[in-house]
Amino acid sequence: MGRAIVEYWRNLQRRHKLALLLAAVLLLLGGVGVYAWLFAGLPDIHNLQAGMALPNTRIYDRQGRLLFEILAADASGGLHRAVPLGDIPQACIAATIATEDANFYSNPGVDPVGVARALLTNLRGGEVLAGGSTITQQVARNLLLDPEQRAERTLTRKLRESILAIRLAQSHSKDDILRLYLNQTYYGSMAYGVEAAARAYFGRGVAELDLAQCALLAGLPQAPALYDPLTDPDAARARQRVVLDLMVKHGHITQAEADRAAAEPLQFAAAPFPIEAPHFVAAVWEQLLREFPEALYAGGLDVTTTLDLDWQHAAEDIARRRLARLNTPRPDAPAHNAHNAALVALDPHTGQVLAMLGSPDYFNARISGAMNGALTPRQPGSALKPFTYAAAFDPARPDPWSPATVLWDIRTAFVTKKLERFVPANFSLDEHGPVRVRTALASSYNIPAVIALEHIGLDTLATLLHDLGIATLTDPDRFDLAVTLGGGEVRLLELTAAYAALANGGRRVAPALLLEVRDHATGDVLYEWALREGPQVIDPRVAWLITDILADNQARAPSFGAHSPLNIGRPAAAKTGTTTDYRDNWTVGYTPNLVAGVWVGNADNTAMVDVTGVSGAGPIWHDFMRLALRGQPALTFARPEGLTQAEVCALSGLLPTDDCTLRVVDWFIKGTVPTAYDDLYRRFTIDVETGQLANESTPRRAAPSACTWCSRPKRATGHVARASRSRRPTAAAGCQRRDRNRRRAAPDRPGPLRDLPALAAHPRRDAAHPPVRHRPAGGRPPDVPPRRRAVGHAGRAALGDVVGAHARRARTHRPRHPPRRRGAGERARLLHREHRLRYFCNARPWKNRVS
Repeated sequence: MGRAIVEYWRNLQRRHKLALLLAAVLLLLGGVGVYAWLFAGLPDIHNLQAGMALPNTRIYDRQGRLLFEILAADASGGLHRAVPLGDIPQACIAATIATEDANFYSNPGVDPVGVARALLTNLRGGEVLAGGSTITQQVARNLLLDPEQRAERTLTRKLRESILAIRLAQSHSKDDILRLYLNQTYYGSMAYGVEAAARAYFGRGVAELDLAQCALLAGLPQAPALYDPLTDPDAARARQRVVLDLMVKHGHITQAEADRAAAEPLQFAAAPFPIEAPHFVAAVWEQLLREFPEALYAGGLDVTTTLDLDWQHAAEDIARRRLARLNTPRPDAPAHNAHNAALVALDPHTGQVLAMLGSPDYFNARISGAMNGALTPRQPGSALKPFTYAAAFDPARPDPWSPATVLWDIRTAFVTKKLERFVPANFSLDEHGPVRVRTALASSYNIPAVIALEHIGLDTLATLLHDLGIATLTDPDRFDLAVTLGGGEVRLLELTAAYAALANGGRRVAPALLLEVRDHATGDVLYEWALREGPQVIDPRVAWLITDILADNQARAPSFGAHSPLNIGRPAAAKTGTTTDYRDNWTVGYTPNLVAGVWVGNADNTAMVDVTGVSGAGPIWHDFMRLALRGQPALTFARPEGLTQAEVCALSGLLPTDDCTLRVVDWFIKGTVPTAYDDLYRRFTIDVETGQLANESTPRRAAPSACTWCSRPKRATGHVARASRSRRPTAAAGCQRRDRNRRRAAPDRPGPLRDLPALAAHPRRDAAHPPVRHRPAGGRPPDVPPRRRAVGHAGRAALGDVVGAHARRARTHRPRHPPRRRGAGERARLLHREHRLRYFCNARPWKNRVS
């Protein structure tokens, strides 16, 4: 054979010999290059113990007080304890294999089909878009590759990982590899390994878990933050359903078992271990994993956070005390079934989170205390209304509103995007007629808020909320007009940060959890907080107007009373929110230097019993704000330039006329002060015999005459109407008689009807039919007693009956006059006459007015 090869080589031409030599060299170089590319520097597969060391990380509050320290793997207690494979339920093993590597026991460490599929997808996309990692590959990556290589998403890292997995499968049994995976994988909430995860989420060891709990844990490693059941239980439930379906597909369980497990209610709690502010620490840990994975795994970190531990303890104590009071009411009142509360407090100018309470007891399984209410999406009720009105106040709009804009709080039917009928109702189920935006927002009326949202449009509100940092309401196609009443879900942390923009003049605030991060091994500073001013989202004048409304105790008194928990003894703006079924209630409020938001409800979403935002979350917010601000000066909200005050008619929001008696002074952005005059208060001439509008055929005797002897002529007709409706009908007759006597004595003097102002604007108004002041269309003035509500607009029969009856009594009954004063001389007679005129013309002047 060798002689044949030599002979063949001698017979080759020179160029063929050169080609073969070149190919051999290239093949040798290629082999050396591939070895250097993939095999050189690969870690020893027997060095797995080095990768099992957990990061030595310490987390402190802003004063340097220790909140939590990650314990080493071999330390007793804590969250990180390895367990033998035999102590892990078969349901957890099957769920893990079905989810991560269905061919685990048959493949050689890699799944060729999965790798080919991932390679094709990545080549098409130009980067690593999909992975085909088996359980063995994940163990090799997590325990053998260094943190820098582990974080890479390149083809080189994928191939080196596959080589290590094949070597690992050849040197270790499948059960050993599975044990390493289950004891070292990160499951979220600072839990490394399935035993730590079981204790972190359910407060029990892994051996006590059932199928539903195992399926939930098996779905977490791919994205612990995304599927975290403590912050987004809906996403965790959806992932659990995927795992159960995979177990059915691969024959581990039946469909009936999967359905029962999916329907099983889960309670979340953690086994006690040394930790302060656990929900806050868990949020910090997730951020460290995202931003500093290499340093975290290399040697651990020393982390200084924004939290004030004193305020955190105060929030915990206040929440427990107030919830206990709700659930232990007076003997004659029912318990309110309110077991959970969350609180977030932050600086409105820096965004630093000063307190974060996720639940009153992190380790209480009965209330699912491990769930973080500060990060779990819940329905906000009316807490979004300020942003609806802020969008309507925007001076860049062609028709900006103001706090004095009048909306009609009456039963109104709206048409939704699905062409369905939507009829909102106020929380108290009553209606208030014409109300100004100031009262509508401060008193949290629902119907005006829906009118405002229909005015600005869903897209406008969705854009504003997104710009303020609320990430759960960015798709307007998912919502309808009910979103301003709480028809969506928000996170307390994001909502509180949105309110911070109102407190700081309209700038977006990004919540900050970290002040400084240092490498534990080297002491190098990896991160240091610096103030970064957010973008201007809301016009400063609009933010101040919303703040002025939310701080107006008089405007919110109709709904909350004058002494509600929203008053904290200093200038503060606050808004409540309550869902119609009492499942969630909120209070979010702020001073110029502190904003706090509170949620009260139940983690399992069960309804409370008659607990509103002002009775549930309000007292917690009140107590925390007073305690946190104790000893600090009472600051006022700085008013920006470009605002002005103007007087308007209260029932129309337009410039007042002489007929408008109910007026208010409110704030406006310059250029938005109304220019039109009030058109709700109107004058009409009434036929007192029929109660109808007077016309050309109305006899003069049937039209009420004016009292020209009064000292205020412009109110003459009002006096006549008031007197004719009063319980002293003789006053009108006496005034008319004096008027007739006066005309006889001075026939050249103009009659009383000619002294009235010209009212030619109405076709039925002329000098022959004097006008009578009537109340505005659409509602009763606040100062008219309820017994007069039957008297409506001009032309109503009730008004005609009343006025006609009193006029007839005035003609048939002799008036009673005050006793004649004794005295002599012209002065005595003049004084007596003046006294009688004042009595008749001003008898009960405002008691029974028709305004």
